[in-house]
Amino acid sequence: MTSPSQAAAAGAGGSSPLDPLNITPDGGGDVGKLVGRSPGQLMWRRFKRDRTGVISAFIVLFFLLVAIAAPLISKLYGKDPTTTYGLDEPGLLNEFGYPIEPNGGISGDFWFGIEPTLGRDVFTQLVYGIRTSLLIATIATLLCVATGVLIGVTAGYIGGRTDYFLGRFIDLLLAFPSQLSFVAFTPVVYSLFVSPEKETPTYLRVVTLILVLWLLGWMGMARLLRGQVLSLREREFVEAAKVTGASPWRIITKELLPNLWTPILVQTTLMLPTLVTVEAGLSFLGVGIVEPTPDWGRMFKAGADYYESDLTYIFFPGIAMIVFVVAFNLLGDSVRDAFDPKTNR
Repeated sequence: MTSPSQAAAAGAGGSSPLDPLNITPDGGGDVGKLVGRSPGQLMWRRFKRDRTGVISAFIVLFFLLVAIAAPLISKLYGKDPTTTYGLDEPGLLNEFGYPIEPNGGISGDFWFGIEPTLGRDVFTQLVYGIRTSLLIATIATLLCVATGVLIGVTAGYIGGRTDYFLGRFIDLLLAFPSQLSFVAFTPVVYSLFVSPEKETPTYLRVVTLILVLWLLGWMGMARLLRGQVLSLREREFVEAAKVTGASPWRIITKELLPNLWTPILVQTTLMLPTLVTVEAGLSFLGVGIVEPTPDWGRMFKAGADYYESDLTYIFFPGIAMIVFVVAFNLLGDSVRDAFDPKTNR
């Protein structure tokens, strides 16, 4: 039996001890709110409880902000990535071209030291290198995702000969060794626009890298979505939409795509760091971005020449690359777990 004070509290609209969930007649209260949450809201709640995912998201956001604000950072820092400080200012490099100060010349003026031989500032080179690599990889990832979604959903939904020919085309492209294909096709694309005796401009190198990464990077997404659509198109809600006379476009956009966001987002978070490392690898091999444009891969290439006498130069870009790739991969795992709570890592 409730006490008079409990009854008065309940009559005043408050929650009583017998109503711990605060269920109200109008559908309010905790239970009403839980029932009214959308799948996106539930995913966001699960993601916020994942500390690894949240920390990884902040790290990824930090790298993106550094890339966007590279000119501002350079201005506030007072240095730029192309000025040869070691050659212009005496006392920074020795007669062999290596920093005189210990640890690669790290000081209050040069936070990450200076580059051997030319004496350029390592900090601004790294900041602009992140900007270059992320710009190329992000644009290529967006193109790969758009192409993969278009071809994968089309092949899976239409089926028949369309699915057969698109599937064989995807298999043909997947048969090419990815790394060797990148290395082989990039100079070929350069030669289509610039004669071999002329220097390839930087903008053309950037466009070429984006095109090559796009043309050889969308097949995994397409094949994954094709398999998903093949299973979804036989489900009851798709059949019901067909019975009501819905057009294929409406079925794809309203019925299929909302059920494909999980694999799309997860695959995207895995694709971007992969393309960043591929772009850096191409620059390391000399078929990507070259001097004097700052780039992650070009810094690795220079660091491979200097590491025996100056290990510090390659330390900072190497650590930055490892942190970025690991954070992005962990973010992808967290996004997958947030969408599918049954998945346990």
